[in-house]
Amino acid sequence: MAQAEDPEDRMAWGERSDGGLSRDDSGDAYFDKSYVDEPLVHELVRPGSLLVSSTELVEPSFRRTVVYVIEHNDSGSLGVVLNRPSDTAVHNVLPKWSDLAARPKALFVGGPVKRDAALCLATLRVGVDVDDVPGLRRVDGRIAMVDLDSDPEQIGPLVEGVRIFAGYSGWTFGQLEGELDRDDWIVLSGLASDLVTPPKVDLWAQVLRRQPLPLAMLATHPIDVERN
Repeated sequence: MAQAEDPEDRMAWGERSDGGLSRDDSGDAYFDKSYVDEPLVHELVRPGSLLVSSTELVEPSFRRTVVYVIEHNDSGSLGVVLNRPSDTAVHNVLPKWSDLAARPKALFVGGPVKRDAALCLATLRVGVDVDDVPGLRRVDGRIAMVDLDSDPEQIGPLVEGVRIFAGYSGWTFGQLEGELDRDDWIVLSGLASDLVTPPKVDLWAQVLRRQPLPLAMLATHPIDVERN
C-alpha cells in the first residue's frame, strides 16, 4: 500500500529505482544523464510561481536565476529576479524603506526592463489580511506588492521584511510560453521565505534541491558522475 512520503525520509538518488540510474552489463549502477534531458512537465504559470532557469539557459541576465511571477495574463507576464543583489544600498535611494528592507538591505536587480524604476515586494506576517490596507496588494499567499509612496510606518507592523528591485523581467503575450516550450525555465511553487533569502544562500540550488527527483539533481549542476 502506498504511503505519503515524509520529506525527511526521502532516499538519496542513488537508492531510488526511478532516480535516473541505469545498470551496465555487470550490474553496476551509473547515472543516465538523458534522464534529466527529457521534456519537462511544467506547473501552470500563475502569480506566485517561480521560474527557475534551466541549466541550458546561459544568457547572463538569467543564468542560474529564480524569477518570482507577479503577473501572468493575456497581456503577458511580469516578474522579478530574486537572487541578483546589487551594490547599491536601499538607504542611498529610498532611505525611508531601509529599516524594513531584508538583509543585506540592498537593491536587487529585478530584470533587464526599466532598471531606473523601483518595485517592492513584501513577505507578510502570518495571518495578516491586506485586502483593505492602502499600499499593499496581495500577489499570492504571504507575498504582497508594496506601493513605495505609502507610509512605511503603516506597512511595517504587517510585514516580516521587504525586498526592493531595480527593474523587472517582462514577457509579451506568448513569449514566456515559447521559452517554456524550449525548456528554458522550470515552473515551480515557491515559499514565502524565498523572497527574502540572503544572497549568501544559493537560492537557485536551494529551490531545486527541495524538488523530487530528477529535478533535485540539477541543484549540483554540472554533474559528472563517473561509471564505476
